[in-house]
Amino acid sequence: MKLFKRLLLWLLLAPVIAVLLMQLYFFALIWWWVDHNPGSTSFMRQQLAVLQEKNPGAKLRHKWVPYDRISNHLKRAIIAAEDSNFSEHEGVDWQAMQKAFEKNSQKGKVVAGGSTITQQLAKNLFLSGERSYLRKAQEVVITYMLEFWMDKERIFEIYLNVVEWGNGVFGAEAAANYYYGIPAASLGPAQAARLAVMLPKPRFYDKNRNSPYLARRTDLILRRMSAAELP
Repeated sequence: MKLFKRLLLWLLLAPVIAVLLMQLYFFALIWWWVDHNPGSTSFMRQQLAVLQEKNPGAKLRHKWVPYDRISNHLKRAIIAAEDSNFSEHEGVDWQAMQKAFEKNSQKGKVVAGGSTITQQLAKNLFLSGERSYLRKAQEVVITYMLEFWMDKERIFEIYLNVVEWGNGVFGAEAAANYYYGIPAASLGPAQAARLAVMLPKPRFYDKNRNSPYLARRTDLILRRMSAAELP
């Protein structure tokens, strides 16, 4: 009986210990990234695997550049398009998440996430593209780890260098070169606004560059950029 109880206790504790160890791993890695650049992300590796299923020699378009070598137009455009309160919140916009929850409840499935820039970075660094409330909870935990270790500028620098911008295209430098043949530092306001609008569905807009919605939304973001506060 004692052996059975011990086995049962171990079966109950093992998943908890595994989860805690995973959180510790995330926490330590984020601390390391405060002053070391991540070479890749979970999402980048997943997308590379998908590309290599069709073409074993496929490679990602990606080049890391420092924060000050990325156009301020692009920074303002992304904040205007993705997270207007980025400089003010502590990583999670609970009001936006509440709205997303209500929308998901109406649809009967997860169709919106209400993610901030920090949450998007948490997902890209460590998680899959799966949509579930369990994954969302893990995303929130990692988000607070990022905000604990890093200032807003560092969070934004990593985000700008690892976010997906097309089929196999990651980071601002690769995106600027891929779409406009210029470095990220040279992006003008209209180019920056268009890249920012692509972010929710970059592979779709990579294939549908003449989308009327893309043009309309770009004009809107252009008007909002001047009010965007940089970290």
